[in-house]
Amino acid sequence: MVKNLDENLAENEVMNRALKAVILAGGQESTAGGEPMILQELGGRKIIDYVLQNALQLVEPDDLYVVVGYEKDKVQTHLGPGYNYVLQEEQLGTGHAVLQLQPLLGAFRGDLLILYGDTPLFRPGSIRGLLNRHRLRQAHLTLLTAVVDRPLPYGRIIRDAGGRIIDIIEEMDASPEVRDIQELNVGAYAVRVQKLFPALEALPPSPLDGEYRLTDCAHQLIRAGLQVESYQIYDQDEVLGINTSEDLEQAEFILQKRLYHPRRLEEQNMITFGTGGWRAVIGEGFTLHNVRRLCQALANEITRRGVGQKRSVEQRGVTIGYDRRFLSEQAAEAAAEVFAGNNIPATVLVEDAPTPLITYATDVQNAAYGLAFTASHNPPEWNGLKVFHGDGSLLQDEETRQIEAETNALTPDDVIKIDMDLALEAGIVERRDFTNQYVDAVEALIDLAAIREAGLRVIVDPMYGVGQLTLGIILTEARCRVTFINERRNPLFGGRSPAPNLEALRFLITHVREGNYDLGLATDGDADRIAIVDEQGEYITVNDILILLYWYLHEVRGERGSVVRNLATTHLLDRLAARFGEDCHEVPVGFKHVAAAMVAHNALLGGESSGGLTIRGHILGKDGIFAAALIVEMLARTGQTISQLRQRVYDLTGRLYSVEVNVPATPEMRIVIPRRVQEGPVEKLGPYPVERISHLDGTKFFLENDNWALLRFSGTEPVLRMFTEADSPEKAQELVEALRQFVRVEP
Repeated sequence: MVKNLDENLAENEVMNRALKAVILAGGQESTAGGEPMILQELGGRKIIDYVLQNALQLVEPDDLYVVVGYEKDKVQTHLGPGYNYVLQEEQLGTGHAVLQLQPLLGAFRGDLLILYGDTPLFRPGSIRGLLNRHRLRQAHLTLLTAVVDRPLPYGRIIRDAGGRIIDIIEEMDASPEVRDIQELNVGAYAVRVQKLFPALEALPPSPLDGEYRLTDCAHQLIRAGLQVESYQIYDQDEVLGINTSEDLEQAEFILQKRLYHPRRLEEQNMITFGTGGWRAVIGEGFTLHNVRRLCQALANEITRRGVGQKRSVEQRGVTIGYDRRFLSEQAAEAAAEVFAGNNIPATVLVEDAPTPLITYATDVQNAAYGLAFTASHNPPEWNGLKVFHGDGSLLQDEETRQIEAETNALTPDDVIKIDMDLALEAGIVERRDFTNQYVDAVEALIDLAAIREAGLRVIVDPMYGVGQLTLGIILTEARCRVTFINERRNPLFGGRSPAPNLEALRFLITHVREGNYDLGLATDGDADRIAIVDEQGEYITVNDILILLYWYLHEVRGERGSVVRNLATTHLLDRLAARFGEDCHEVPVGFKHVAAAMVAHNALLGGESSGGLTIRGHILGKDGIFAAALIVEMLARTGQTISQLRQRVYDLTGRLYSVEVNVPATPEMRIVIPRRVQEGPVEKLGPYPVERISHLDGTKFFLENDNWALLRFSGTEPVLRMFTEADSPEKAQELVEALRQFVRVEP
């Protein structure tokens, strides 16, 4: 039905009706020490702070009233002077508390939002939904309700056959039949003031306790035939009010659980960095609007850093590259427009490129920042951004936290940008190609002459990503007989994640076996990770790649130095380093930690079991292109196959067998599992004694003979990762089962 002009005007008048809010904070609920319950700590804030936040999303401080009574001075001191405080001299009930506003709102003609000070768990969207429904339904009173499956001491909503609310019966007044009703009045209201105060004035005290209840006022409005509506919430966690220490503990758990909800930050349009930069689902968290906000925050930081510098940091500009995912190129242009708008030069790569190439270009230009728009090996519906320093290293945690905070405080009006065409014409943005320079840099570190003599047959699977051009040039110039599969652009990556694991490389394995290739190579979506298949068609784990390359660099190339690995990577590196008289340094997951430790210890090799590695003298980021070329060189110079080289290294280190299992992680698991670890000492995993436990990143159990087990929540995906390494495949699997039992996760 099409609305006429009068109907539209009437609806607009309702939707824009004046609004004020009140928080009832005068109750006598307190802790054993007498402190008001609403001033108890909850998730780093006071209980009432959450209620205040919900109110302030809809009204200005001048339109917010706080009814105080018990310990009023403490409440007012905490909240500060910016609000209207109303004193309830005697605590005679919630209806009596609201009635104290009448002298202040006598002439007000609008809606009043009523919130209880001890209900911190209502989501902001629930309160907005309550008000929105109240106005769209043109109601006189709208209640916040919930259908729950557990008994709670709240009033029951009574409806007639047509679904209209006809009564609210409090828990203490309810018969057993009424208590079976699962729809509850959970304690938030939107009401027209003109109808509210007359009903409150006529309100009789409850015969049970003499209090004037707000719910009894709702009875009167219902019985007067006024329009009474409800807005239903579906998250039962929101219903909990805080009246006891047990309630407080449960609320703490609920708030922590929300923090770990995979989509929570995206739904609130917030940006957060993980171990591999910022990543989000395209169209929800990854939007051009969020790209612009993030780049504005980066531009602000560059501008601040330029104060007092001889050569302005701004003049160093930024380097921007992108991969083949949906929106990557558009995001790169949007980023360039923002930096240009802030008088910061931007160099945009001319085509999609590997992340290592972007890292290299950032280093070569000594840019203030390098930006690579990619989500690496994540599924195709994701995109994101990696941010580098001028030396190519990733930003550290404290830096990303600062950028996050500034980004999330920015609005669209805070973003300064100019159109790309104008920026290119003015020269503040330029397009450049670093492919040849990067290829030359990689080839300078590789023995091309040895490879040319070997005549190797190599097949490469770039997994529809960006690895084919640069790696193709290098292998071709090295005179390899090279074949590519899955090399064309496909933003859906063939319907799977571009992660070079065993399952994803079945097609490559078949080609190696049937085509009699010397080596199969694979890179992930942005070509910073690598996987290999040996001449027999066997998938070689990254752990084995790392020990092979460390052995090769040390024993064949004659280079010296320690090795850096993350805590989820094989301890065979420790054994090999000890054999060489070198050190092995363990760091948290995230290549930024690997790179930082390599610089600190002048390490020869740094790597992680997920597929990333680099060597001293190359970029401070993982590089799948370089790693692939180095492996080909290793085959050429040793004249041996991968299987022969593995056995040669195993003769030095012995064997350890690894298992990795990923389990979908719920928000509850992120809270319960760390608590379980802290409950008491873990002396055994299965039948195996635990020698020590590390909490460097997750929880790592060290067992005898370099055996270990690790529990760690992913920083980029909603999964719990379980890693084990042991003397035999059976023992490694047994340790996985012990971890499952420890965290109580079914296989």
